[in-house]
Amino acid sequence: MSAPTTDQRILVGIDGSESSMEALRLAARLAEALDAPLEAIACAGDPTVLDAELLVDEEALRANHERILARTVAAVFGEDVPDRLTTTVTHGRPAGRLITESENAQLLVLGRRGRGGLLGSALGSVSHACISYAHCPVLVVRH
Repeated sequence: MSAPTTDQRILVGIDGSESSMEALRLAARLAEALDAPLEAIACAGDPTVLDAELLVDEEALRANHERILARTVAAVFGEDVPDRLTTTVTHGRPAGRLITESENAQLLVLGRRGRGGLLGSALGSVSHACISYAHCPVLVVRH
């Protein structure tokens, strides 16, 4: 059997929220069922999860997102991290980076941040952009 190519991977966006944790849980189950590699990606540059002082320091920005990604993986899997899981921190606007990364994925999984009521029924801007422009199917997971 040949090694899987990157276009067979399942990509999941991580922002540290409960919904992204749920997305990672589901993506891991799908990756196992499909015998596909799983990649969790955090996009440094998202001002909604950063402190203002981190916006000017790229090293701190990357380190912050590496911590978010590590905490999320630990919270979801504990010590049972899937063998085929890779983690990546990339720089840029989340929607744009995820859309670009989706070119080499069979599925993009995202968590949906809802506010409840009427506002909660709408998708966030990242989910909406990815659904509209991703190069692979997109699954938005509701927490």
